[in-house]
Amino acid sequence: MEVQWVLVCHGMVTLTVVVSFLCGHSPIFKGTPIGWIHYFLTFGAWDYLLRFVEFVFGSKGTDAVLSVESFCCDRPNPFLQIIYLLILGSTYFITVKSSFAYIPGYYIGEVHKYMSFGAVVIGVLLFLLTSFCDPGIVNAKNVSQYVSAYPYDDIIYSEKECPTCKIPKPARSKHCSICNRCVARFDHHCAWMNNCIGEKNTKYFMAFLLWHFILCLYGAVAIGFILAGRVKELGIVHILTTYYGIENSFRSLAPRVLQWLVGTYNTQILLLVFLALVSLLLAGFFAYHLNLCLTNTTTNEKFKWREYISLQKKISEAKASAAALKAGMSNTDLERSSKSKWRGLWRRSEAKAEAIVAKRNMYDKGNFRNISEIVFPLSSRQAFQKPSHKSE
Repeated sequence: MEVQWVLVCHGMVTLTVVVSFLCGHSPIFKGTPIGWIHYFLTFGAWDYLLRFVEFVFGSKGTDAVLSVESFCCDRPNPFLQIIYLLILGSTYFITVKSSFAYIPGYYIGEVHKYMSFGAVVIGVLLFLLTSFCDPGIVNAKNVSQYVSAYPYDDIIYSEKECPTCKIPKPARSKHCSICNRCVARFDHHCAWMNNCIGEKNTKYFMAFLLWHFILCLYGAVAIGFILAGRVKELGIVHILTTYYGIENSFRSLAPRVLQWLVGTYNTQILLLVFLALVSLLLAGFFAYHLNLCLTNTTTNEKFKWREYISLQKKISEAKASAAALKAGMSNTDLERSSKSKWRGLWRRSEAKAEAIVAKRNMYDKGNFRNISEIVFPLSSRQAFQKPSHKSE
């Protein structure tokens, strides 16, 4: 029973931390434990650590910690790449050591020993492709190619020069402060890949997320079949009903069988819970980025559109305030009117924002064409087309 409660607590804590980290910034969690945990994980813990280091070691200790932070977060480094390989390798090793002895089993064949190894190898290959593939670096030689591939919309992108690279800044590009280079169709800098996600490697990044979701789900389901096979092979249901007099119904048997599994195969249960949680996390990331791909938007552009909509809202508020003052409303009446108005609009703001982006996003050309731009980048198509024009 002690092991069972440890596993339950482990699962609940892990789920709470994951939900808090990913969703705690949402306004609906403001002032709730989820919001507090999110603040602690993203800002509070680091702030308390710096205060503690300064109290114990003084300013030199703080400077040392900040220099480590700069190396890990502000410069390209393979730290998280190594962490990824360690997590993947150790998870596969523990799975082999704890579960492969029961393959083949009642519900799972021996082929899964080899399928699982092949799936892990494909995952590593996709990781290497995303990490070391050119994300679409913009330089003086190819800048004209990118400028012609991505027109300016004069809303969130306008014609200007990159102050660092001293070259024209193509629409949809961004200068990555970590890599110190301009990247075409910039989405974000991925620390796990130690690389930017841009025009040329978004397809590999999407394949990486999808494959690792399938890999974790496959692992969780396979372990589930192994455990179900052990219950069948050892006749646990027969033993419980015949020798312990437990009623032969799912409601009566399920808790006892689960208790037996947790006590006997706790490593496999931990692996199953871990893989299931990670698969849910990866499914969320993949769904988010798939939605971006289908609408031909990037993470960077999401923030840009949010800033643009926020600015337009402030301008509208200022105009409404000026008009109300002209009409002779007092400051108190104006404040009450503004509060009631924006309280009603708050619920519809997200839907309105999405509608504005959908209407004004000139890069959204329909799902099929948007996906084709991910698979076959525009700049690459133009590079192939130019020689044919010359030959004519």
